Parts: sequence; C-alpha cells; structure tokens
Amino acid sequence: MNRSASIENYLATDLWIASILSISLILITVLFHYEALRTFTNLLARPSNLPRIRILQLVLGLFLLHTLEILIFAVAYQVLHNIGLGELKGLDNNQLFSYFYYSAVVYTTLGFGDIIPLGPLKILTAMEGLIGLGFITWSASFTFLEMQRYWQD
Repeated sequence: MNRSASIENYLATDLWIASILSISLILITVLFHYEALRTFTNLLARPSNLPRIRILQLVLGLFLLHTLEILIFAVAYQVLHNIGLGELKGLDNNQLFSYFYYSAVVYTTLGFGDIIPLGPLKILTAMEGLIGLGFITWSASFTFLEMQRYWQD
C-alpha cells in the first residue's frame, strides 16, 4: 500500500470516529434538553410561584441549560483536539475557557471566524451549529408558550 492510500485511510477513520462521537453527543444533548424542558414545565406548574417569577425562573433556567450544553460541546472539542482528531487554528491555549468560547460562538451561530476548525473537528463544529440553532429556537418556542399561558395572570 502506498503512503497516499495510507493517509487517506487514516483520515477516513478519523472522520468516522469524529462523526460517531458527534452524533452521540447530539443525541445526548437532545435528550438532556428535552428532559430539562420537562423539568421546567413541572416547576412552572407549581401554584406557589407568581407568573412573573415563573417566567423569570424559566429564562434563567434556559440560560443555565444553554450554558451547560455549550460546556458539554467545549469539553468534546478539547478531548477531540487532545487526541489528535483535528485542530482549532487560532485557539490561544488548551484551556477549557478557550474551548468554551469557541463552542459558544458555534452554538449561537455567531461565527466570528477568529478560530477555524481543521480536520475532523469540522464535523462537530457543523453539528453543534445546527443543534445550537435548534435548541435556541426550541427554547424560544417553549418560552413563548409559557408566557402565553401565564401572561394573562
């Protein structure tokens, strides 16, 4: 086998590993997001809370939920980067905060462009952007429905 074919097989294996890990992470975060919204529904249904307090709790809870999801992806970037499945060009250091920053930019689909994914990390980046957009819109729809329910009170 020549060197070029060996490199292509190596890259194909890395892409499969990154793809499987990315899909697994998406499934885990979707279940996490769903369960968190179910929990918020149960907490908001308690009659002891005033409607404004309920909405405030929901918004703060969603902020924490999105922050945790961004953190989950940040850890995944750090792990994939450290095991050699791609690179984040422009990343200042190997500290979790830098990965958190990159993950937040991707999750919110801001896309500043100061950090560029190379290699198999592109797969996780693309999937996080897509699922982050989905989670944000899902949360916005959920908030709208809850506000509609309690705003009249």
